[in-house]
Amino acid sequence: MAKAIHSMIRVLDEARSVDFYRTAFGLEISGRFEFESFILIYLSNAETDFEVELTVNKERTEPYDLGDGYGHIAFCVDDVEAEHARLEAAGLGPRKLVSFERDGELFAQFFFIADPDGYQIEVLKRHGRFQ
Repeated sequence: MAKAIHSMIRVLDEARSVDFYRTAFGLEISGRFEFESFILIYLSNAETDFEVELTVNKERTEPYDLGDGYGHIAFCVDDVEAEHARLEAAGLGPRKLVSFERDGELFAQFFFIADPDGYQIEVLKRHGRFQ
């Protein structure tokens, strides 16, 4: 059986991205590996073994074209309303809080936020299948 271990995104500015993921999701650097032309930074927290891998290509100066193929990564939190308010107060610009129902019951409550490179991140209430 396979185990998901990380999701990689390419970023322009290491410090800016690390600061965003630390402030928004409590992720800290769990590993940093510098190579001749790129740097790999792994971020994680105590909630899970899954990591976000930031790749910084040293010669890159232009923003990445995310195209129309990228979807999003997702984090779940106990109190999505409080998290939305915290991120808004931090100036990180979370989008509108949304609730989806299915068969008359809450299926998901969530909002999206974009990181400094434009990657979309879904923040879900810890509920039902989203644990």
